[in-house]
Amino acid sequence: MIFATNFKTNNTRNSTRLYIESLKEFIMENEIKDDILVFPTSTAIDSFSLPENIRVGVQNAYPVEKGSFTGEIGLEQIAEFGIKTILIGHSERRTLLKEPQELIVNKFNYFKQKGFEIVYCVGESKEIRDEGFESAMEYIWSEFDGIDISYEKLTVAYEPIWAIGTGVSAKTKDIDEVLSSLRVKIKCPILYGGSVKSSNIKEIISIKDCDGVLVGSASWEVESFCKIIKNGIKG
Repeated sequence: MIFATNFKTNNTRNSTRLYIESLKEFIMENEIKDDILVFPTSTAIDSFSLPENIRVGVQNAYPVEKGSFTGEIGLEQIAEFGIKTILIGHSERRTLLKEPQELIVNKFNYFKQKGFEIVYCVGESKEIRDEGFESAMEYIWSEFDGIDISYEKLTVAYEPIWAIGTGVSAKTKDIDEVLSSLRVKIKCPILYGGSVKSSNIKEIISIKDCDGVLVGSASWEVESFCKIIKNGIKG
């Protein structure tokens, strides 16, 4: 099982360090062997002494070692801290920041070539979902255009846009329907993300093709994330 937290634009350098220290203590005390991924803001990435199953990644990076790309970070900045995990294709970057599929594919290929663990995000809007399941899946599959789904260090995160940060998680039936359709072609781990919290984690990970979760706001406090992990493992 994989438990991932995306800080988005939350927490500071200091609070992130305290968070990771508390998370490490919880994981080690409870002898948890599941994979734990933490994606802090770019200003908070650092070198941390962690067990192998806890990995810190970046939420975004430009597909270059270094260069003239104002406001971006590249491989040089990431490598300084030994980070080898990255989120690519998150819906907020696709919709709010207008990242085209061409750039997303370039990022994927670059960090694949560098041997990164990639968590690749896909998901449909409410408008597309309202058109029906077939339209939703057609859109989701289009987000895989140019993506090597056989990459050995790939994890896919299905996050319906209409469930991100809204407090409304997709119904178990809806999640199951999408994940089972993805599983036909995708053999890597598949995560679900979208208003995941400690009260619904058991139901979500009970879904047959769900290999874990990518959590947003409910994981920004370490105590809350630890409770999600605890409840998920018990589930």
